[in-house]
Amino acid sequence: MRILTLIRQVLDAEESVRMKAGAVDLSTSKLVVDTMDEYGLEQALRFRDADPTVEVVALAVGAARSEEALRTALAIGADRAILVETTEPLDVIATSSVVAQIAKSEQVDLIFCGGGQADWDSHALGAATAERLGWPQATWTSALILAGGELTGTHDVDSGKESFTVSLPAVVTTQQGLNDPRYPTLPNIMKAKRKEMRRVPVADFGVTAKLKVLSTEVQVKERRRKMIDGKDATVAAAELVGLLRNEARVI
Repeated sequence: MRILTLIRQVLDAEESVRMKAGAVDLSTSKLVVDTMDEYGLEQALRFRDADPTVEVVALAVGAARSEEALRTALAIGADRAILVETTEPLDVIATSSVVAQIAKSEQVDLIFCGGGQADWDSHALGAATAERLGWPQATWTSALILAGGELTGTHDVDSGKESFTVSLPAVVTTQQGLNDPRYPTLPNIMKAKRKEMRRVPVADFGVTAKLKVLSTEVQVKERRRKMIDGKDATVAAAELVGLLRNEARVI
């Protein structure tokens, strides 16, 4: 059995967004593996822990720097990695085409990807990939059991939680609560240097971005810095409530 787990590289949540020439500049920023994708990687590794014949392949579609995220995935435990290099950011539809082609060529049985994306906040990649492959999908999963070529688990729906069973091959999107991702260990970091890292140009897949970014801006909201005299707690509380209701309009 072969599991493909998508790995995206995003801005660290503690980093500030920097602009240069009217675009977001990440050249000097710290980038990390998207948290949502960590849950998919961890679940794939847990399936391999239960069945050593399982192979876990990490896939990234992005700039050459995405190799850092893949090296992290290899250090955590992935067996090998594939980097589809592109200098132009791809939208979800174009990316799903690459993922689907990789899944077919690698004869993948199961695909994991994050339920949402930390930067674009898009939930469409799993669905688009499943549609291209004609596979069933399970979204926003919170529990998974693999047995006899079937996945059984639960996922979030509008009314609460729902149980499901899907036959492989399938696409699964992951979220917080599915598991607790593990961290790289020193021995695995050393082993990762010897694991396969295959690089493929995006031109080999015949895709181009359908979405063009025309401009980018970072919204900055100035603080009012209004001070409330706290000598009289009752008066101060009333003034605060008035500001929140009439000026901030949050209550």
